[in-house]
Amino acid sequence: MRYLHTMVRVTDIDRSLEFYCQHMGMTEVRRIENEGGRFTLIFLAASDDVEAGRTQSAPLIELTYNWDPETYSGGRNFGHLAYEVDDIYETCQRLMDAGITINRPPRDGRMAFVKSPDNISFELLQKGGSKAPAEPWASMENTGTW
Repeated sequence: MRYLHTMVRVTDIDRSLEFYCQHMGMTEVRRIENEGGRFTLIFLAASDDVEAGRTQSAPLIELTYNWDPETYSGGRNFGHLAYEVDDIYETCQRLMDAGITINRPPRDGRMAFVKSPDNISFELLQKGGSKAPAEPWASMENTGTW
């Protein structure tokens, strides 16, 4: 497993970038604008990782800006921790066998979500490309929130 990024929801991109980049010394390394999903993702790397040329392999901060206004409460401004796994299906099965609920099953062979005992969301991402959709995951419904 490899730690990938921490997602934080933001309400003002300019103000957030001023804080993270100008004040904290981070650098924007990637941006995704998703018109269909109505959100912007901005990935930031720490200055040491930028200087060492590790922006593709270092853990990042993901700022998520949802285009439709939303009030965040109850920790919703903190999104999730993300980890890359060798086999998304094996990992989810092992977690289920241990009694852990798969909140968002890996229907797409790429991404799943589970929660810690303290309700922190963990995004699990398949290393490399997506696996072919497979049962029971392909038809499994979401459970709760993530």
